[in-house]
Amino acid sequence: MKIFCRTDQQCICYLCSMEEHRGHDMISAAAERTEKQEELRKRRQKLQRRIQHREKDVKELQQEVETIDRSADKAVEDNEKIFTELIRVIEKRSSDVKQQIRSLQETEASRAKELQEKLQEEISELKRKDAELEQLEGTEDHTQFLHSYPSLSQLTESTDSPRPKTNRLRYFEDVMAAVTAARDKIQAFLAEPMFRVHFLQYACHITLDPNTANGFLVLSEGNRKIKFDVNNSAYSQHPDRFIHISQVLSKDGLTGRCYWEVEMSRNTAVAVAYKSIGRSGDFNAHVFGYNEKSWVLNCDSSYSFRHNNLTTGISGPKSSRIGVYLDHSAGLLSFYSVTETMTLLHRVQTTFTQPLYAGLFLGGFNGDTAELCKLK
Repeated sequence: MKIFCRTDQQCICYLCSMEEHRGHDMISAAAERTEKQEELRKRRQKLQRRIQHREKDVKELQQEVETIDRSADKAVEDNEKIFTELIRVIEKRSSDVKQQIRSLQETEASRAKELQEKLQEEISELKRKDAELEQLEGTEDHTQFLHSYPSLSQLTESTDSPRPKTNRLRYFEDVMAAVTAARDKIQAFLAEPMFRVHFLQYACHITLDPNTANGFLVLSEGNRKIKFDVNNSAYSQHPDRFIHISQVLSKDGLTGRCYWEVEMSRNTAVAVAYKSIGRSGDFNAHVFGYNEKSWVLNCDSSYSFRHNNLTTGISGPKSSRIGVYLDHSAGLLSFYSVTETMTLLHRVQTTFTQPLYAGLFLGGFNGDTAELCKLK
């Protein structure tokens, strides 16, 4: 059995090479062993590199867990110091914030520990595989080596580190930024969620009403996206349609607590309005923000807010995504710039007397879009 038939991948004797294996690709078992031995060496090197990388990931995850715990503890401590400055009516809110921090700490630390355990399992499996290959490498019997080699030499493809790329500590930094802001605007602060994940519990599925869409607006994505198109086919006449301005309203009115986000291109405006807003005629009567029936955040080269024809300039981080939070019964309307974090751009405290409808406006550049985002 000193001959290896590469065609049939098995060791054979000289007699077999002259009979049923005649004409096959054959080589001495020793030569085949030498070639496979080199392949095995390279595979072990690759395996050992993977082990080193995973061990490094485990160490960094452990450090991250410790940092998360320290940051969470500091955030809780600072939170308690700040809330001692506030009056008794917000003591319950202080407890809520502490709970949110601990909840985030538990979630993120648990996630990191889970990844750590998975990596440890992978390292153990890789080491076990390496031990089997080491044992195979020392096998003197060519036949046994070549018989076992195919099943032991297969390696799963290496994957990137499963460590998340986002900065988990930003959660705790955001907590302190929000709590500090509470000292200045405590009433409005207490009425709103603090983190995007908490806003999302009020996420509402909004669709646009085609009967209100201006003729230059093309609706798509289940009536959740608009595109400005000067060549759009004319819509049929409808009493709810905006005639002169490229804007549109949602199909259903909003009450209670609602949150939605808009992804947009240039020169867009995000609004809310009563259904009774005008549709044509007097400019101020039907354009978002120029009357007492609508509130609008204009998003062009800079931000501005307009209501009842009064404009307020706004500074804030530019983003293609705007979040809108509405607490109808509390008379609270807030606009946020949504990036890795949420930055408050403008807050309105008023009394809403009718259900509100979400509105979108495009400034007239062909191809511009605005879309109501799908929120998880």
